[in-house]
Amino acid sequence: MEFLGSSEKLFSMESLNALFEHAAEGIVICNKAGNIVRANPRSENLFGYGKNELLNKSIEDLVPQKYKTVHTEHRSHFNQNPRARPMGKNMDLYARRKDNSEFPIEISLSYYTTNEQVYTIAFIIDITERKRYQENILKLNRDLEQKVDERTKVLQEALHELEISKEQLSDALIAEKELNDMKSRFVTMASHEFRTPLSTILSSISLLDKYSNAENNTKIEKHVSRIKSAVANMNLILNDFLSVEKLEDGKIFMRKEEITLEEAVNDIISEVQGILKTGQKINYTHGGNSQPVWLDKQILKNTFFNLISNAAKFSPENSEITIKTNIENNSIHISVSDKGIGIPKEEQEHLFTRFFRAKNATNIQGTGLGMHIVAKYMEAKNGTIRLESELNKGTTFYLTIPNKQND
Repeated sequence: MEFLGSSEKLFSMESLNALFEHAAEGIVICNKAGNIVRANPRSENLFGYGKNELLNKSIEDLVPQKYKTVHTEHRSHFNQNPRARPMGKNMDLYARRKDNSEFPIEISLSYYTTNEQVYTIAFIIDITERKRYQENILKLNRDLEQKVDERTKVLQEALHELEISKEQLSDALIAEKELNDMKSRFVTMASHEFRTPLSTILSSISLLDKYSNAENNTKIEKHVSRIKSAVANMNLILNDFLSVEKLEDGKIFMRKEEITLEEAVNDIISEVQGILKTGQKINYTHGGNSQPVWLDKQILKNTFFNLISNAAKFSPENSEITIKTNIENNSIHISVSDKGIGIPKEEQEHLFTRFFRAKNATNIQGTGLGMHIVAKYMEAKNGTIRLESELNKGTTFYLTIPNKQND
């Protein structure tokens, strides 16, 4: 039995020595002072030392220079309460080779006591390949996240463009509906507005056939005047529709020329006499200097025709329409006043919108385009328009237009 016991003990020592010498992990044994008393071949290989070169070296010689002081403190704490545990849990640990290069490691610590001396055992694994693999995984994840972000961005841009296209389609449909509504209103309004002047022309022409002698000259003149007025009214309606179409399409082009404002307005007043009611008259005054102005004569004419036409339609017979013009500080000031039915205060803000008719004007002929056209002209001229109106007392429109050769 004693012999067997000795054999088993010898076998055990040989086995332990074999495990130490041939372990795939680096094993380093230190005394309490931190000096290496034994190191296996794998640890010598890991740290780049030759056989037995690690013996009697300080364990801090295997620690990166920047961590040597901290490691000494950690070693002291371990010696005070030695126990088996992993070192640097949840931390990245690095070791230092003989050539001072560094590499990532994992370390497990244990200890044993002999002859009342405590020895620390460090099991060391080189995890360079694992770290490289982890870094590759992280890089792949970052690349994947970047690609996902890029694809997400592309998708968001596509969705944004789709939303814009949707809005554009919606706007186009609204514009198409507005156009169809405008066409429908035009047909309805044109048939209504043209019917009255056409009936007037037909009835006046048929009556003219009966008045063939000189005694009926007064009656003839009366019907000719009615015909002229009806034709002028039809011309105004057509001009309104043609003008609004061009303005909405942005097809109005300024052809400015140097003119005398007072002369131009007097010419326009002569032309609009046919649209005035019985006894209505226009009182025109020009204030300030008489310097030439730069305006588009046709646009000026259309503007005055609409303003005077409105004043005449909404004013009673034998009433007066007042026009004032003035030139000062490189601006042209125009006002047109009437003594008509006025515009309700709550409806004045809508006056310049297309097809708008005030509630108190539904029984009076009109397209609802005149003031919309004037406002568009002012916008194109970089001018302004405003109004003052009181029910049953009249309305005044104030226009200000820059007097510039080139805007």
